[in-house]
Amino acid sequence: MSVAKVIELIAEGKTVEAAIEEAAKTAAKTVRKVRSIYVDGIQAMVKDGAVEKYRVNCKVTFVID
Repeated sequence: MSVAKVIELIAEGKTVEAAIEEAAKTAAKTVRKVRSIYVDGIQAMVKDGAVEKYRVNCKVTFVID
């Protein structure tokens, strides 16, 4: 039987996909065995009337040894 833990991260990117990839890459630096990322919310950061970047609120699930 395995036990999983969930942490929350906020990541940014030029696209929603890039922001999710950034969350995965950043989590992998300090957390082992990442199994999934659940995107809990998406924000578009606007500057001068145009979308500048996207921010995603993520829940990262990983298995505990």
